[in-house]
Amino acid sequence: MGKRILLILGHPGATSFCAALAERYAQSALDAGHQVRQLRLGEMAFDPVLRQGYQQVQALEEDLSRAQSDILWAEHLTLVYPIWWGGIPALLKGFFDRVLLPGFAFKYRKGKPFPDQLLKGRTAHLLVTMDTPLWYYRWIYRMPGLHQVRKTTLQFCGINPLRTLTFGPLLESSDRQRQRWLQQAHAIARR
Repeated sequence: MGKRILLILGHPGATSFCAALAERYAQSALDAGHQVRQLRLGEMAFDPVLRQGYQQVQALEEDLSRAQSDILWAEHLTLVYPIWWGGIPALLKGFFDRVLLPGFAFKYRKGKPFPDQLLKGRTAHLLVTMDTPLWYYRWIYRMPGLHQVRKTTLQFCGINPLRTLTFGPLLESSDRQRQRWLQQAHAIARR
């Protein structure tokens, strides 16, 4: 039996190239014998704003409760999202703020500088699109939207990012190039 994979589409648009990557990844993973659940953030009903920070409990909407259940079910997460303004979309950031809560994703203990990682044992893939040339994003901007998700979000909670695929610049890319990128999503999903 294959892995239990949760695919999270962090682009709000259903017709975006990120959506096409997510669809190819999901179908390829299913074809390879994996179990796949999907969260399409643009179709979910939730307030992305953590209204009181961690000072007060904010009730989870039904879609976010289901998202937490899906995260606990999953052995592997695949996040598909664009880089906008050098970072992740507000919708994805809001999802992280609302779902990866203390007591669910991490837990601080008195006298310990770092929290317990409550989502340990899971792995992740990141499929990330951008319009910036990849070399420029890496060497000049220093990849803030990748570091934020890999290090200060996933690893903070105990999830091990195995591989990141970046696709770009998307702007003015050819159909042939996009087909090659979709093939990369297909290949990584089959593992």
